[in-house]
Amino acid sequence: MCTDMEELCPDVWFLNYTNPMAMNCLAINRASQIRAVGLRHSVQGTAFELSRDLGIAYREIDYLAAGINHMAFYLRFERDGKDLYPRLRALAESGQIPAGNRVRYEMLRRLGYFVTESSEHFAEYVPWFIKRDRPDLIERFNVPLDEYPRRCVEQTTGWEAERERLEGGGAIDVRPSFEYAATIIRSIETGKPRVIYGNVANDGLIDDLPAGCTVEVPCLVDGNGVQPTRIGALPPQIAALIRTNVNVQELTVEAALTRRVDHVYHAAMLDPHTSAELDLDQISEMVDAVLLAHGDWIPHETFAVPSATNTPVSEPAHRA
Repeated sequence: MCTDMEELCPDVWFLNYTNPMAMNCLAINRASQIRAVGLRHSVQGTAFELSRDLGIAYREIDYLAAGINHMAFYLRFERDGKDLYPRLRALAESGQIPAGNRVRYEMLRRLGYFVTESSEHFAEYVPWFIKRDRPDLIERFNVPLDEYPRRCVEQTTGWEAERERLEGGGAIDVRPSFEYAATIIRSIETGKPRVIYGNVANDGLIDDLPAGCTVEVPCLVDGNGVQPTRIGALPPQIAALIRTNVNVQELTVEAALTRRVDHVYHAAMLDPHTSAELDLDQISEMVDAVLLAHGDWIPHETFAVPSATNTPVSEPAHRA
């Protein structure tokens, strides 16, 4: 797609909504000249959830968030210039938090800041909440392990029903949502400014994250396009946590762009959740099995089909 865009529409913005967000954007920025921004809804969506938790109208909330996709935190959360964090911390200690948000409120207690990603999704990126031999953690933090497959089934069913409705002559209901794409297009075309949260290259935006990695920061959008704003340094505990996931992203992108499959194994070795559960042999076996299961999605012209046997990490089943 990027090659086609470089030839046919080099001035067009690539609006990426696809996961893995940070990896996709990093690969695009490294391998092409396309202007790209990654878009999600967790920052504005979570702010809306917190406004309900606090009993405050969403439009009265003012916030600043930064980090990486799936691991951005509110650095400031206010109403009329008054810090709302004391109220959020009091809620976290009260035991009256919403059942679906226990992971995030626990991270607020531990780190001092509220993460923008949903509890069940954030739990996948850290080693503390989902463990094979700890069903008590799943229950305590109410982590719905089947949430994503269940959502996929619900969405597929919903789309089929919507198709039948529209093919039967039903009207298309158009109204604004939390998503940014339409407002980005509007601001670029009309010049009317708007602030969105986008995933862009870390070109001097966050001091304590690696240069060039994909960061999620507020961006001004107008006739000049998407313009990221500088954050400076994150709180040290937040930056340290984020870097554990940036390592995995960078190694995965390195594997994709160089076709060195050993970096797939390296990425799995350094993944915080994987390394908390598996030893090195198990990680190697898991990567073998995952690559094999992907079948034709693996580029055979470059990578050999892996065996389903235990492969030492120093001699991966796939070789460029």
